Amino acid sequence: MVADYGVVLFYTSSAAIRAEKILLKDGIPVKLIPTPRELSSDCGVALRFSWCHEMRARELLASACVEIASIHMMN
Repeated sequence: MVADYGVVLFYTSSAAIRAEKILLKDGIPVKLIPTPRELSSDCGVALRFSWCHEMRARELLASACVEIASIHMMN
């Protein structure tokens, strides 16, 4: 069984890189990936993370004022 994961979409690649640094600093394992084809975004870079960290990721990105386009659960 494949674990569910989340994908954060961004408007800019600089926001994606900033988000990666913020989440990694908090101990959340993340990986920058190309935006999945089935999802649309203004930016071609997305951030993948384990869905169990979804609430904490949202909190951290909001408190750091990182502008995100959306967050999607994938599996």
